[in-house]
Amino acid sequence: MGDHSKCGINTMFNTGTVVGVSANIFGAGYPRNYIPSFSWGGAHGFTIYKLDDALKTAEIVMHRRGKRLDDIDKEILMHIFKMTEKYRHF
Repeated sequence: MGDHSKCGINTMFNTGTVVGVSANIFGAGYPRNYIPSFSWGGAHGFTIYKLDDALKTAEIVMHRRGKRLDDIDKEILMHIFKMTEKYRHF
């Protein structure tokens, strides 16, 4: 499971499932075994987790932990978003 990814309570995964960066997985059933970065959904389907929304969420979560999402972190996440675009076929 990649950085800044989250799953809902009681979310089930098959052994060996790979979850990318900034993915949000939820709902009943088993999602597929590969969940690309910046995915939003679960076993019933996925949509793209918009970059702006992902950055806002990362800022909020890091702030709760007394950390700051700096410009370098944002650049890394933006690069990952662009680099993994080809894997998000929903």
